[in-house]
Amino acid sequence: MVSNGYSTMERKSTDVKPKRSYDSSRRRQQARRAWGTVLDTAQRLLLTNGFSATTIASIAEEADVSVETIYKAFGGKRGLVRAIWDQGLDGAGPTPAWRRSDEMQMLEADPRQVIESWGTLAAEVAPRAIPILLLIHAAAATDPEMAALQQEVDDARLARMENNARHLYDRGAFRHDITLEHARDVMWSYSSPELYELLVLRRRWPLERYSRFIADGMIGSLLPGPDEAPLAEPQ
Repeated sequence: MVSNGYSTMERKSTDVKPKRSYDSSRRRQQARRAWGTVLDTAQRLLLTNGFSATTIASIAEEADVSVETIYKAFGGKRGLVRAIWDQGLDGAGPTPAWRRSDEMQMLEADPRQVIESWGTLAAEVAPRAIPILLLIHAAAATDPEMAALQQEVDDARLARMENNARHLYDRGAFRHDITLEHARDVMWSYSSPELYELLVLRRRWPLERYSRFIADGMIGSLLPGPDEAPLAEPQ
């Protein structure tokens, strides 16, 4: 009798656990979908109406969530804008663009191909990330929180470009007169939102042309020509 009772309790416990796991997984999926809806809605309203005219309340109403939900998830408008920028940096694929870039650098030996791949990734990421960067820059003129966020994202982009530059610098891929700091600043300039705004948004360049311009510009500025020696032989 005791044995049967124990078996019954064990079966009930086994039956309940998958349900709790399923419910938890389903809640996480629902939360991710809700966050995605909030981010997409916020981006559309911000880019259409501007930073000042877009309120958390208007985003919540449009996304069909509570104001409290947005504050709990993102901490306010600055956190929301930061999350939109982060989402843009991930690019279009299932694997974030920055991770694909890191993996490509480890596998590709030809510096020219590395830079050309960066140009391709820039054309993928730029339409998603740069419009929100331009919004941050515009809002920073009058909003202290956006000014702080602008500094944060500029610093993050500069650090990323230094990481990219160091990868090729340590391999001795640059011309002999190119310092790490110079290479970083060249890459930082070619990835700037201002360049994208000028060429793609204002001059209506197609993304393929923009991508080629970035790659050719960095290659011409940093890598040795056919008759030039690099800084050192690659390790």
